[in-house]
Amino acid sequence: MTLTANLPDFDELIDRRGTHSAKWDKMEALYGVSPADGLPMWVADMDFRPPACVTKAVQDMLDVGIYGYFGDDRAYLEAITWWHRTRNNWEVDPSWIFTTHGLVNGTALCIEAFTAPGDGVVLFTPVYHAFFRVIEASGREVVQCPLVNRDGRYEMDFDAYDAMMTGSEKMLVLCSPHNPGGRVWTQEELTALAAFAKRHDLILVSDEIHGDLVFPGQTHIPMACAAPEISDRLVMMTATTKTFNIAGAHLGNVIIPDPALRDRFGKVTAGLGISPNAFGLHMATAAYSPEGAAWVDALMAYLDGNRAVFDAAIDAIPGLRSMRLEGTYLAWVDFSGTGMEEAEIKRRILEEAQIAVNYGQTFGEGGRDFMRFNLATPRARVEEACARMQRAFGDLQ
Repeated sequence: MTLTANLPDFDELIDRRGTHSAKWDKMEALYGVSPADGLPMWVADMDFRPPACVTKAVQDMLDVGIYGYFGDDRAYLEAITWWHRTRNNWEVDPSWIFTTHGLVNGTALCIEAFTAPGDGVVLFTPVYHAFFRVIEASGREVVQCPLVNRDGRYEMDFDAYDAMMTGSEKMLVLCSPHNPGGRVWTQEELTALAAFAKRHDLILVSDEIHGDLVFPGQTHIPMACAAPEISDRLVMMTATTKTFNIAGAHLGNVIIPDPALRDRFGKVTAGLGISPNAFGLHMATAAYSPEGAAWVDALMAYLDGNRAVFDAAIDAIPGLRSMRLEGTYLAWVDFSGTGMEEAEIKRRILEEAQIAVNYGQTFGEGGRDFMRFNLATPRARVEEACARMQRAFGDLQ
């Protein structure tokens, strides 16, 4: 059997209602959008089945029927190192790898390990909203460095950021590729970022959970490869969960090349009794494989089609503009051209279009006037969402 024979039908409409899916089953309580006829385009998981090799790994566990502690992680660690070597040209030593309960948890552990209460943590905003939650909950200060929206594409402005630093900042959390803007940062940008972190003596935590989700013609460069000269202040974070739609496994990898940083992080995880679940370890081992790689390549080709359909439809509505995605499956739509108040934009999306989306203001400074739409769903649903949006904002056409 060829690898392609195991690829799923991404057009399959899978009914996830009543399955304890946060994306579908919490939509009505949070947004007032009924799952009976609403479209959930908010939570960042996909409405696609994972690779067959992942499903088989779970079935193999079920066939044994005993769910004890996981032992002998050599295959798991080798799968991680194989993936990054073959997909990213990045050599990872297995001894650098920690496994956490996802990368929000990984971020929180980094905050605990490398900063103290009252310290500043730098974010390039707008950015993934969960970063704000864990920084603030730990008693640290969020330092927002706004990205520059230059003709519908985010860029960094290090001259402005240099002027903002006070010396209280101890850590920078990078989202690479960027959520919600969809940027795949270039070598030049990452080099400048590394220099910025060094100038201001910042630990750089690079969240690369979307690193496998880049569109044809784009290349994701791991921060460790882009700037090896800052390995003494660098923490890498990667995961199978976003890539293969297994977020419920709550599994992430914090990869730390520097032994001193590794020791500090290890003491925090040991003190909290952190250990991964067996289901997630089996799924990740299966996913990081040639079959998993073929699945990701097919996925990105399919999502590229969804992106094209969505962008064309949204851009056809006067006053709306969809930012051009280079990576991720999360479209970032600018409503500022409508001249409408946020409440009216939300009313049209939620009540008229019956679509649940993420509100831009939750992503920090620069997010106002934007909404985030999840495109990782069968194309028929993307086309239906486009038609609903065009009707909801039809008076602008």
